[in-house]
Amino acid sequence: MTGILLVALFLIFMFIGVPIAFVIGIVALLGIMSVPYIPEVTVPMKMLNGINSFVLLAVPLFILAANLMNHGKISQKLIDLSLTIVGHIRGGLAHANILVSMIFAGVSGAAQADTAGVGKILIPNMKKQGYDTETAVGVTAASSTIGVIIPPSIPMIIFAGLTNASVGALFLGGIVPGILIGLGMMLFVYIMAVKRGYPRSKRATLKQFFKLVYETVPALITPIIIIGGIITGFFTATEAAAVASIYTLLICMFFYKTLKLSDLPKILADTLALSSLSLFALAAASALGELMSYYQLSVKAQEFFVNNVGSEWLFILIVILFFLFIGTFMDAIPAMILFVPVIFPTATQFGIDPVHLGLIVVMTLAMGLVTPPYGLCLLLAAKIGNLSIERSFAAVIPYLLIVLAVLLFVAFFPSIAFYVPKLINPGLF
Repeated sequence: MTGILLVALFLIFMFIGVPIAFVIGIVALLGIMSVPYIPEVTVPMKMLNGINSFVLLAVPLFILAANLMNHGKISQKLIDLSLTIVGHIRGGLAHANILVSMIFAGVSGAAQADTAGVGKILIPNMKKQGYDTETAVGVTAASSTIGVIIPPSIPMIIFAGLTNASVGALFLGGIVPGILIGLGMMLFVYIMAVKRGYPRSKRATLKQFFKLVYETVPALITPIIIIGGIITGFFTATEAAAVASIYTLLICMFFYKTLKLSDLPKILADTLALSSLSLFALAAASALGELMSYYQLSVKAQEFFVNNVGSEWLFILIVILFFLFIGTFMDAIPAMILFVPVIFPTATQFGIDPVHLGLIVVMTLAMGLVTPPYGLCLLLAAKIGNLSIERSFAAVIPYLLIVLAVLLFVAFFPSIAFYVPKLINPGLF
């Protein structure tokens, strides 16, 4: 009976608009207070232990690297490079929007930073060049979800911390799906651009191209340092995030000269504000996880799936549908903290590789970034484009279907999706 009341309370708080981190924390506190065998002090202890992790230090550090890039105006240079590569194609600015999101994803691991940094530049420019607002907002919001699929990825780091999966394997596994999503979105943009007559830029000369390559090489080296260092074992994900932050700071200050020491306090404040949202939700979810352990939800879930779901593929489909639903009103990090420990034992019993499960969960929750009511990337892009949430979501739907198609491909044909990563480093798979 207590469990039913707690679920009802959770839903009521969500319905009236209480922030998800506070909802989780309040329900955890009330639930533990109702259990006579668990002292209330367990809540702050679990919250502290939940974020007392070396791996989780990577979260604010990758966000810091993204903020440094945005404040250092590297985003603009990456956009210019993308335009020289794909700008001459019909709908070139929209193609550049997707391509720069794929490049940006290789540095930050944070989709929200991509939406904010790229959106502020490209959404107004796309509207000026004759793109309708729906297309400008839809492309920007949808392509930013690639940021949590192409490595580095903050949700992948969290998943690895929960399941002891290899961060390097998860990162390599995200490369092919991320590229497939980007190419699928660009194909759709091209078809739409031909039908609607969207403009294209003049083809860049080789001189212009090589000039931009020279200017952006220091920024483009960043993902090579991060991913190369992790998969070779030279440093951990957290150390990679620290190196990325220091390296980005140095190139912004001394190579591009677009950042001053006086800019750092604001950048650090923005980083702390954005990081605290995720980390507080994660801490609260750790406390709620203690309550879920008391009710043995993982054991009950395992019994249910073993007794009622005899197929590995049916289990995967249920996982996808479940996280699609959860992702509409909850951030990826607390969603994983709460529910991955519940489903992971069952996945292991079905023989599903942790890296495979991680990609499925991360890609599914990435779609939640552009689905209301949570949809943080959708909200950011809609605000920049001054477009209603309803119209913005309608514009995003075709791109969501592309992500869903690639997700199902990865879910049911993992050997194809992992072919390239296995070639790069067979020892991680």
